[in-house]
Amino acid sequence: MPSKTVIIEDETVFRQMLSLALKKVSGLQLVGEFSDGRTGLDFCLQEKPQLLVVDMYLPEVHGMEIVKEVRAQSPGTRILVLTGHPDGDLPARLLRAGVHGMVDKTAPLSYVLQAVEAVMRGGMFFAASVPPIPNAEDKPEPSFYRTPHTQPPPSAPSLAAAATLTPRELEIVGLVSEGFSSKEVAGQLNLSVRTVEKHRANAMEKLDVHDVASLVRYCIKAGIVTA
Repeated sequence: MPSKTVIIEDETVFRQMLSLALKKVSGLQLVGEFSDGRTGLDFCLQEKPQLLVVDMYLPEVHGMEIVKEVRAQSPGTRILVLTGHPDGDLPARLLRAGVHGMVDKTAPLSYVLQAVEAVMRGGMFFAASVPPIPNAEDKPEPSFYRTPHTQPPPSAPSLAAAATLTPRELEIVGLVSEGFSSKEVAGQLNLSVRTVEKHRANAMEKLDVHDVASLVRYCIKAGIVTA
């Protein structure tokens, strides 16, 4: 049975990108996406998902409060924390709170997905990936040094760059990167071809790519679409 998964993230474009990527992960079923902490927390306490992906800084309720409530009332839920502001003692504080992983939001989407898959399998993923442990309640203190094989590749585009796109631009570049022509995209989204081409041009300018082939490569490396 697929693992029911919830995202709580207030940045719209980041949440949409993550949602698109998670829907393609085998063994995972995205059952909820929320932009504010209170609504997302209430849903988690009712549905008790197998996996929660949650930002730290949210409207209404802080991510750490969500973590504490979910751990107390739904101990079977595995938790991956997203943060754009990692600091030195955050991994240790999250570990003490019962979190199973933490990932920097500026990392490539492919790196975020590594963390999701590691946590789903029963492992832990902070600055370094920790193998699954026999008893999730008796977990050892993992080390938090970064190892070469878990560092995001320096050449990989980050989610921060793609976050400059509007939701419509993200939708259009995703379809273009999957091989649809401007006319086909226009038909799917009920837009004029001229509007599609304008959005595509704006997106390419923001991403500093100058042809469709480069746009496709960017989207594949960033994890917006799969190769």
